[in-house]
Amino acid sequence: MTTTAIASRELSTLDRCDRCGAQAYVRVVLESSGGELLFCGHHARSVEVSLKPLASEWHDETSRLNEKAPVPVD
Repeated sequence: MTTTAIASRELSTLDRCDRCGAQAYVRVVLESSGGELLFCGHHARSVEVSLKPLASEWHDETSRLNEKAPVPVD
């Protein structure tokens, strides 16, 4: 899988924060290596100032934190 394919897909519940293991909502692709880092919203905010200048992509899905889960219909 290429970096482009990785970066274009939506994050899922299987994607975990590299810092704490919580669900990841931010994907960072590093410009120098093309490597990928995943962060929960909290840890993404804590590293944003220092890491964003080094990123070729900053994919932020934290807006999904406010979405309500669908209610199953019986």
